Amino acid sequence: MALLLGLWGIRRENSMWRDESVTYQVAHRELPHLWRLLGELDAVHGLYYLLMKAVFTVWDGGLVALRLPSVLATALAAAGVAAIALRLAGARAAVFSGTVFTVVPIVQHYAQEGRSYALVCAAVTWACYLLLRGVEGGGARIWTAYAGVLLVACWLHEFAILVLAAHGVTLLRSAAAPAARRAWLIASGCVGAGVLPLALVSAGQTERQLGWLGRPGLGAWLLFFAVSAAGWACARALPLLPEERQGQPGRLEGGRGRGREQPGQPKPLERPELPEQIPPPPGPAIGAAALALPLLVVPAGLLMTVSLVKPWYVDRYVLYGMTGLALLLGIHLDRVTEPVVLRRLLPRRPARIAAVCGCAAGLLAVLLPWSLLVRTPESRKDDVVAVADAVRDVAAPGDAVLFMPSRRREWLLSFPEVRAGVRDLALRQGPAASATLQGTELPADEIRRRVLAADRVIAVTDPEGQPLDAFRGEAVKRETLDAHFRRCEPVRVHGAQVVVHVRSGSCDAPD
Repeated sequence: MALLLGLWGIRRENSMWRDESVTYQVAHRELPHLWRLLGELDAVHGLYYLLMKAVFTVWDGGLVALRLPSVLATALAAAGVAAIALRLAGARAAVFSGTVFTVVPIVQHYAQEGRSYALVCAAVTWACYLLLRGVEGGGARIWTAYAGVLLVACWLHEFAILVLAAHGVTLLRSAAAPAARRAWLIASGCVGAGVLPLALVSAGQTERQLGWLGRPGLGAWLLFFAVSAAGWACARALPLLPEERQGQPGRLEGGRGRGREQPGQPKPLERPELPEQIPPPPGPAIGAAALALPLLVVPAGLLMTVSLVKPWYVDRYVLYGMTGLALLLGIHLDRVTEPVVLRRLLPRRPARIAAVCGCAAGLLAVLLPWSLLVRTPESRKDDVVAVADAVRDVAAPGDAVLFMPSRRREWLLSFPEVRAGVRDLALRQGPAASATLQGTELPADEIRRRVLAADRVIAVTDPEGQPLDAFRGEAVKRETLDAHFRRCEPVRVHGAQVVVHVRSGSCDAPD
């Protein structure tokens, strides 16, 4: 199901936003240029860029190739969620949990994103599965696999290391044996040592990498508390609902709870438990709530708290928390849809059927609009394909272009044929040569001189109403165009506008 949802509308109406454009243009650089970039900036995404370079080397399939790794990773993560639920609560819970994970809107969003977050989520999810295996008596191979999978997650994005805090809370709340706790500590130390080189390199890049972020706003905190409260409520309710015990006498038909009474059969006599009776097998060393609730709450909570001092929080950095939410909701749904529970809540069969159909219709009414939205250009901040098309439409041979601010040069970097048709007035060194993402620009006075020497300038800018950069070079661009050029009617596209400025003559592109 996750694979089908990921492939549905994967081209997103032939659109791409600026972060995906970074992936596309960086992954198409030569390896020496890519290696130089990682030494200066974006080391946190280095492994992902190398992976995407390998993908494009094998198959340069445009938008499909850009997003297909995320689609496959989301399917792998959904399988991991199901595998965890199967181990904790049985087959029905596995189906519910995997399905819940697949349809969560934010998971669908990043399943079709040409960035690393779905891959990180898949690696963390399977690390959680390996943690269960390890605590339940897995040997050195399981713990080695746990450390290796988690290390890959951290090298895909180093904030994946926050899951170690969640797993630490899980072990504190579990009945794990001392040997398992020691093995986890050793594995965690290996992960920390393995990610240390990346942390040292990226620490020097933090200001340039995350300097654009602000502290989490009220909306982000309210959403965090609402999701955490939903997870906590599910975790609190689990012990109150019937639980599957595989292989126990008196299981409900289909493998759940206590035995179903058949009409006309007398109730068996209650018999006191005898000391010599074999006790039921113990539950798992880690319960569903002990694993899932910390995974949902701890990484996001830690990152948001740290962001009060150092603004580093974005929800996609801890996307893997949705694995915890899916487990809690899925196992809860499994329990409340037990026939014995449904009959207790709704004794009449028509009422049960109506309730199930009503819930299904309500979920469809809520989720379908979100599923449609995330497959449109409007679900992202901008659309670099639309910007490139607009520049192509208004540009004439020999036209100059200014990117205002300079970081908006990203909008054309994935379209070299469009860039080749215009003169970039402010560019000093291109992205590859300067080991940067968007290149470097000339001093303000030289930019002014070049603009004044041009007769027709295409300004590629943010939509009206956005904050203006106060840097001198950006101010000179605006002042020179306003003082010496006539502004034509802007071409507005999603998240951007393209404005032709002329000294004299028509705003239309000459033939």
